[in-house]
Amino acid sequence: MIVLLMASACNIHTSSSRSVLSPQETVAMISEMIHTASLIHDDVIDGAETRRGKVSVNVAFGDKYCILAGDYILSSASQALAKLGNPDVVKLLAEVVEDLVRGEFMQLGSKEDPDERFSHYLKKTYKKTASLIACCCKAVAVFAGCSPDVQDVAYQYGRNIGMVFQLVDDVLDFVASDAEMGKPTAADLKLGLATAPVLFACEKSPELNAMIMRRFKEPGDVEFARNAVYKSDSISRTYDLAREYSKEAIRQINTLTPSPERQALIDITNKVINRRK
Repeated sequence: MIVLLMASACNIHTSSSRSVLSPQETVAMISEMIHTASLIHDDVIDGAETRRGKVSVNVAFGDKYCILAGDYILSSASQALAKLGNPDVVKLLAEVVEDLVRGEFMQLGSKEDPDERFSHYLKKTYKKTASLIACCCKAVAVFAGCSPDVQDVAYQYGRNIGMVFQLVDDVLDFVASDAEMGKPTAADLKLGLATAPVLFACEKSPELNAMIMRRFKEPGDVEFARNAVYKSDSISRTYDLAREYSKEAIRQINTLTPSPERQALIDITNKVINRRK
């Protein structure tokens, strides 16, 4: 939806026509295919049991079929991408796939220096979540014939709303219920992941630093980390950071010509910051 709305908003900005072009529709399709493939692979890596309130595909069909299914979706997306015939767009969306893999590798490790951890977390978040939205938004701007400056507006909107989505997701892992999220909460800690709320909580609970390096594997680590988050102001600080990204996304999109599509992108940004699932 974001990619299609961005396509219309960019078309209106450059040619006063809101009709989505065929190559832009293809980019939207490819964005969803890459996203779906990444979720299938993520569920295998994480050993997930549910996704969106239903049994995860790895539980339903087994890891082998899921890995092959994710690979097949990516290969189909690559074929559709090649048929677009635009080198700039091919480079952009190929970068997304590379970012997804690099982000997954970054998630497997943690910086020993606490001062480097938050930067590492934000870079990982961009690669795993925001890159897809940012590059696909820029791709439809390319097909709209937008200037490099407007292409960058589309990219920056996508980048910032992607960061908002993941920051809020990391908060909801602590404060939402399993039913609301459609997947188990507190999953990140159990997977050994230190997200923004935990990293902020380290300032008041330095004991968390050792737990982060051992990926919360010792008995009591997960519960200690959860309590440290609840006792600190890390939830509100994470929301504050998400709001900063949200404001920047809206600031960027407001530079485009006013249109219902532009307003819809602003509305989506506000919904993402306030979501509960």
